[in-house]
Amino acid sequence: MSYAAIHPNWEKSPENMVDGYSLEMTAKEIEGLKEAAPLIRPGTQIAVTFLPGETLEQRVDAAVLVRELGFEPIVHLSARRIESEEQLDWYLGEITQKAGVKRVFIIAGDPPEPEGPYSTSLQIIETGLLEKHGIEIVGVGGHPEGHPNNTPAELWDWMERKIAAVRAHGMVPLVVTQFAFDDDAIVAWLAEMRQRGIDVPVRLGVPGPAGIKRLLGFAKRCGVGASASVMKKYGISLTNLIGSAGPDKLVASLDKKLGAEHGRVRLHLYPFGALTASAEWINAYHAKHS
Repeated sequence: MSYAAIHPNWEKSPENMVDGYSLEMTAKEIEGLKEAAPLIRPGTQIAVTFLPGETLEQRVDAAVLVRELGFEPIVHLSARRIESEEQLDWYLGEITQKAGVKRVFIIAGDPPEPEGPYSTSLQIIETGLLEKHGIEIVGVGGHPEGHPNNTPAELWDWMERKIAAVRAHGMVPLVVTQFAFDDDAIVAWLAEMRQRGIDVPVRLGVPGPAGIKRLLGFAKRCGVGASASVMKKYGISLTNLIGSAGPDKLVASLDKKLGAEHGRVRLHLYPFGALTASAEWINAYHAKHS
């Protein structure tokens, strides 16, 4: 299966930085997706997260809605939040049969202790359940600004092992990064990835437009670097937290710095509950740069 299976545009250069973008939503954002849907391009890939405080049924319903509205669902699996192999088997059956899901994104998850038999995303891949249910594309995490629980060497090792396992199970790998504010860190991470011979397509996580306090709150919660110098590059002063900010400066900088040597790259926007605002920003950017 070629990379075009991930998105038809992967086999050609992007028209601009939002060509082939993807979005993210939580299972509780059904009304927000309905509101934003007319602004989102048909066929857009929309990830449904696996957060605490949501039921599996809510996640299934969200994936079904994504499909019904004409978009492509990507369902998250949080390894440490899955309670049993039977539950994973049932959940994969539900999302594939009811929402036609072909894509999943797997993370280890936040709980310090697993709630079931899985503590890593690699263990989910190795179950054989993904291909049993017809999953074709598997996303794994990337961390341009590092991870508090792993060294850089460990992160590269985990990535290479997961990608190899995805391929060994007959599926296509994709890397989706945590959102980041630092363009230099993102570009350096991508360059090292390609130098290591990892040719997998990458979706770069960027924050959608949101209130400054909200952005910083999510950054702190997710362990993302938000130093004064980095935030200044993004367009935020830590001495003035009033108002909102968008990814304009970050995306413009990435547009200048990314080249053919960085391989296949597209954007993944984290809307932080503001799907309509992110869709409006994407459309405005496309109108200006097409």
